[in-house]
Amino acid sequence: MGKRDGAIVVEGRNDADMKIVSLVLAACACACAVAEPAINQIRPVSNRPGRFLSLPNPQKCANRPKQFSFRGHNYFFTEHVPELAGKRYDWLDGRNLCREYCMDLVSMETQEENNMIFKLIQQNDAPYTWSSGRLCDFKGCENRPDLEPKNIFGWFWSANREKIQPTNKVPAGWGYNPWSQTGHKKQKQPDNAEFDINGTTESCLAILNNVYNDGIAWHDVACYHEKPIVCEDSDELLNYVASTNRGIRL
Repeated sequence: MGKRDGAIVVEGRNDADMKIVSLVLAACACACAVAEPAINQIRPVSNRPGRFLSLPNPQKCANRPKQFSFRGHNYFFTEHVPELAGKRYDWLDGRNLCREYCMDLVSMETQEENNMIFKLIQQNDAPYTWSSGRLCDFKGCENRPDLEPKNIFGWFWSANREKIQPTNKVPAGWGYNPWSQTGHKKQKQPDNAEFDINGTTESCLAILNNVYNDGIAWHDVACYHEKPIVCEDSDELLNYVASTNRGIRL
């Protein structure tokens, strides 16, 4: 893997191949889905290894829920979609549900977008939701000095493969650091707390609602936990479906 304009990419391939390979790598890195236990419980063994990213469904893409929008992207919260309300998804299942609709888990690249998602969580009293944030700790991320230390420089938005700014600083253009100042270990996030408890790496980025009396904030969480999700339009998938389904209205 290499770095290009802040993106996590694979070297030695054309752009289309790089996008596909990096998406698959991100998907393969989390291949477990079980009911969410307390953090101090022994993690059940997954019986669903080898999962991959789903392809978009053109019909679902054309009829995807468009509950609110921001800078040209549509979004929906699963709790607001009758057939999805009450359901919970691990990180990869969440991505795959969104991808069926030419969307992906939400990525909060700007403070304005982050505030919008925080407000959605607050107004709906949602305890948590996933983002597309992912730690680059899988095959292809090794021997990358620009990603070390991983807990500071190794995070990226899997939806577009853009690097997340260092976790120990206020992001450029923001007025605050969205990562929580506390957690299970009473340390600043990300803290990889579950690894010390049951050996599971906290490789996915979730937004938690005051779970640690810290307000709404970003936390690193083990990817197998199950949560409601927010989906956001994926330009890549929309362009792909548009180019392969002549006349489709998206």
